[in-house]
Amino acid sequence: MADNKTITTNRRARHDYHIVDTYETGIVLEGMEVKSLREGKVSLQDGYARVENGEVFLYDIHISQYSKSNTKSYDPKRRRKLLLNKSEIRRLFGKTLQSGFTLVPLGMHFTERGMAKVSLGLVKGKHLYDKREDMKREDLKRDLATAMKGRDRERT
Repeated sequence: MADNKTITTNRRARHDYHIVDTYETGIVLEGMEVKSLREGKVSLQDGYARVENGEVFLYDIHISQYSKSNTKSYDPKRRRKLLLNKSEIRRLFGKTLQSGFTLVPLGMHFTERGMAKVSLGLVKGKHLYDKREDMKREDLKRDLATAMKGRDRERT
């Protein structure tokens, strides 16, 4: 995974959810959608996945129309099929039936062979106090890094 080209990440998901497990999945796309991904015109903000009839589908991912395309009937938020093994699909179906768990896209990238992949997370929602705790932890980490940086400058 050294040569993976990151297309986008869903930073909001890491803020709003506890990530329990992650899966790397393939995604079924049309030709113009792949070209649009290469331009970076995708938003994972409101996206989620659902298991239906033994298949996993991704909803509300916005892939803008390719700039040089002349297709008039293009739906940027159409549902897209994710490619997983049957055993993984069964496991995800069982986990999502439990209360509070959902499937959220965490990021998209291209492999070294040019295949588009989605990082799918099995997540559980955070409470407001959890978000505050994470923000405090980030602030402390940032303050510590700043203090250490200032301390290194005094030595030289």
